[in-house]
Amino acid sequence: MTDAIFIALQVLLAAIGVYQFAFSIFGLYKKKKKKQYEPTKSFAVLVAAHNEEQVVGALMENLKQLNYPKELYEVFVICDNCTDKTADIVRSHGMHACVRSNQNLRGKGYAIEWMLKELWAMPRQFDAVVMFDADNLADPEFLTEMNNDLCSGAKVIQGYIDTKNPEDSWITAAYGVSYWYINRLWQNSRHNLNMANFLGGTGMCFETNLLKEIGWGATSLVEDLEFTMRSVMRGVNPRFNYDAKVFDEKPLTFKASARQRLRWMQGHFTVARRYFFPLLWRAFKERSLVKLDLALYGANVYIVLLTFILTAVLFIDTAFFEGPNIANLYGKLPVWLSFTAIAANIFTFLMALILEKVTFKKVYAYLVLFPVYLLSWYPITVYAFFTQNNKQWSHTQHTRVVRLEEVQSKQG
Repeated sequence: MTDAIFIALQVLLAAIGVYQFAFSIFGLYKKKKKKQYEPTKSFAVLVAAHNEEQVVGALMENLKQLNYPKELYEVFVICDNCTDKTADIVRSHGMHACVRSNQNLRGKGYAIEWMLKELWAMPRQFDAVVMFDADNLADPEFLTEMNNDLCSGAKVIQGYIDTKNPEDSWITAAYGVSYWYINRLWQNSRHNLNMANFLGGTGMCFETNLLKEIGWGATSLVEDLEFTMRSVMRGVNPRFNYDAKVFDEKPLTFKASARQRLRWMQGHFTVARRYFFPLLWRAFKERSLVKLDLALYGANVYIVLLTFILTAVLFIDTAFFEGPNIANLYGKLPVWLSFTAIAANIFTFLMALILEKVTFKKVYAYLVLFPVYLLSWYPITVYAFFTQNNKQWSHTQHTRVVRLEEVQSKQG
C-alpha cells in the first residue's frame, strides 16, 4: 500500500511537471499587434500605500506623464494607516490622498475594499479601476493598452509586471528572472491559448460594472489570486496584456525576500483550501480546461510542499536506511532522462531571458545563485504550511527611488 501511494504521487508530480512544460511552449511566440481603439474609457487609478513617503512621489510624477487624456483618469492614493508624510506628498502633486485608519483590518485587501466603497459613493463614476502599488512605475502607454482591451470586451486585465531594480542584488536579479519567465512562458502562453491568466497584485484593471456586481471580497494575504479564482468561477477569464508594463521594486535582501514570499505562501494555502475543490469540480462538470488549469495553479503551493516532502523521504530512506525501501520510480529511470529533465528546466529560464531580450549584465552574472533562490522556496513553503493561519500583513519597506527614465535607459 505504501509503495502504491508513493508511486502514484511520483507519477502525479511528473505528469504535472510535463503539463506545465508543455504549456510553456505556447509562450514562445507573441500574438500579432491587436486593434487600437480611440481613448474613450475613464479610469480610477488606485494606489495602495502604507508609509511610502520615499517612493510615492516618483509614482505621482510618473502617472502625470501617461500618454492618455488627462480628463479620462484620476489618481486616488489609499494612505492606509500611514504615520509619515505619504498623504502630504500625494496632495502636493495634485492627486487625491484618501486617508484610512483601521488598526484591526490591516492589509492591502481591506484597504482596497474600503476605497472601492468610497469610490462608488463619489459623484463621478469611472468605466474601470486600475490598481498599482506605491513603489511602482507605469509605462506611458499603460492606460492606452487597458483601453484597448476594455474596448475589445475584456473585463479583468493583468499587465506585464517587470522589475525596476534587477541589478541591485542577487535577490532582485532572481526576482527579475522569475518574472520574465512567468510573463513569457506562463502568462503569455495562456493568453495565446485564450485561457485565464492570473492576477499579480499590481498593474491590474477591472471593469467597474463587474466590481460592483461581484464586489471586491478579496481580503486574504494574496488578494490578487483570490479575485482571480472568484472571477473564473463566474466565467470571467482575466486577460494578460503583454504591452502594458508596470515596473515593481523587489526586496534587496534574502531576509526581506523570505518574509515577503512567506506571506505569499501563507495566503496561497488559504486560497487553495477555499477554491481548489470547487474549481476542480466545475472543471470536470463543465469539461473546462481553463478551470482545471487554474485549479492546478491554485494548488501549486501544495505541489511544492508535496515535492519537498517526497524528495526528503526518498533521500533519507536511501542515505540513512540502506534503501531504497520505498518504491522509487525516479530511481528506475535512465540517468540521461533525469539530466534531460534538469536541462529542460534550466533551458526554460534561459529561454525566457533570451525571448525577453534581457540586457542587464549583472543579471546573467547572478544566475549562478539563482538555484539558491529556487531551492529556498521549499523551506519557506513548509514553514508557511505550519503558519498559514497567521493573517498578519507584512509590509515591505521601499527606499530605493527609481524613475522610469533610469529603468528604460538600463534596458537599452
